[in-house]
Amino acid sequence: MERAQLYEEESTGDLFTPEAPVAPQNMEETGLNAGFLTDLILKTLLARGTLMGIELSRELAISFRILEESLLFLKDQKCVEISGGDLIGTASYRFLLTDLGRQRARDAMAHCSYIGPAPVPMERYVEQCYKQVVTGIPMNTEGLRNAFSHLIVSDDLIDTIGPAIVSGKAVFIYGPPGTGKTSLSRAVGEYMNNSGGEIYIPHALMAEDGVVTLFDPIVHRPIEDDAADVGPNAQALVKRLLNEDTPDPRWVKIRRPVIIVAGELTLDMLDLRYSSNANVYQAPLHIKANGGIFMVDDFGRQLCSPRELLNRWILPLEDRHDFLTLASGKKVMVPFEQLIIFSTNMDPADLVDDAFLRRIRHKFSVDAPSKDLYIQIFNLNCKRLRLNECPEAIEFLYERYYNDGRLARPSDCRDLLEIVVSICRFREEKPHLTRELIELAARQFIAEF
Repeated sequence: MERAQLYEEESTGDLFTPEAPVAPQNMEETGLNAGFLTDLILKTLLARGTLMGIELSRELAISFRILEESLLFLKDQKCVEISGGDLIGTASYRFLLTDLGRQRARDAMAHCSYIGPAPVPMERYVEQCYKQVVTGIPMNTEGLRNAFSHLIVSDDLIDTIGPAIVSGKAVFIYGPPGTGKTSLSRAVGEYMNNSGGEIYIPHALMAEDGVVTLFDPIVHRPIEDDAADVGPNAQALVKRLLNEDTPDPRWVKIRRPVIIVAGELTLDMLDLRYSSNANVYQAPLHIKANGGIFMVDDFGRQLCSPRELLNRWILPLEDRHDFLTLASGKKVMVPFEQLIIFSTNMDPADLVDDAFLRRIRHKFSVDAPSKDLYIQIFNLNCKRLRLNECPEAIEFLYERYYNDGRLARPSDCRDLLEIVVSICRFREEKPHLTRELIELAARQFIAEF
């Protein structure tokens, strides 16, 4: 399916739900060559020891019907010995390596040490990405307000953020520090993760003759019905691996991912990470974020310069795909299909030029709140910390600091009130709020040089 065709289908307004890739029924449908699969079987038996056919099928996420031909070939080559079973036919037979098989497995391991679910061809991953782009996520005012229910957000900001999310295009958020940019971005991420539906990603990809690991349990959250079927005796998993017209177990059903990076981001984190000893690649962060959100917080404070980062991404933002370089020097095209959010408290004019800004469709500032909104934010934090509301404390802050030019940052509410709680705990008092306590907290927190 072409990307342009996909957007035409989305414009009808139908709820967008990607379908699970269907399990292959023969070797050709796996997209892998027989030699690779044979080597993967040998390496798995070397690492795991004797396995039943169904256990081997689970390890490789390939139907035993497909593996059986390779196993019989290995038996004929005197690389594998087979002992009978009596549970579910040949799938319950036990397979173990011979001395020759162990040598063959070590040779295969020296070439590529990847062991795990069989990889998916890159072109199939590209096709699936175009079926589950972020522009397919339903969003309206009510849904966004629910996502921001733990925050105090103005109507104008809701009306600005909503279309940006729906578009799936890059977003640039700027404004003074402490005004809630990161909190807003994280709330969007939580909505995406919890209410944005499900997508499918493969455990690993086959790029040319190299394996690229993609699924990362640190950033990808499997849907529970998949997570429940990982045991060796799970009946649902046996059915999935043996029956026809079932989802391809090489793919994992996950929540839409949300990946947040800040000052630690470097350019090499946006390239394939190659292990020469293992001959295995690890997908870069922005590819792991496909179908979800990639947020660059504190933009402009990365170890690489803003210009270097923007030059790296200027074409992917425009074309919606990226090129990654293999160890051989060959480049492979991968989708760049995520909602990318840049958040900064620096002056945008000092960070980016017009050519880059033109490629970022949505740009808006998050400024200091009005006094009415500040009061709501302050009282919301009082409720969170189980403190009583105290209008006198707020009036003190405005009289002493905010009316004299200090920015009324929403983050001040959290920071000052947490100091108040610490003071109460030190005094062995029940946490409470008074003007005197907010004065003490402000004296510690708001440095005046």
